[in-house]
Amino acid sequence: MSQEPEDKSFEQKAKAPAPGIASDLVDFLRHGKRWWLTPIILVLVVVGVFLALGAAGAPFIYTLF
Repeated sequence: MSQEPEDKSFEQKAKAPAPGIASDLVDFLRHGKRWWLTPIILVLVVVGVFLALGAAGAPFIYTLF
């Protein structure tokens, strides 16, 4: 009978919505003590934004450098 609450807890967790990619990444960084990955991820996000902007964002990129 001690498995009854664990089963319900597992069922509740299984029915819960899946976490988003950002919260999953922050959870990984927090629990895995991998804070050194944060600057790498931020640089990749910034480069991705620059690539997504393409020609429309080119004038703004020149002002940064």
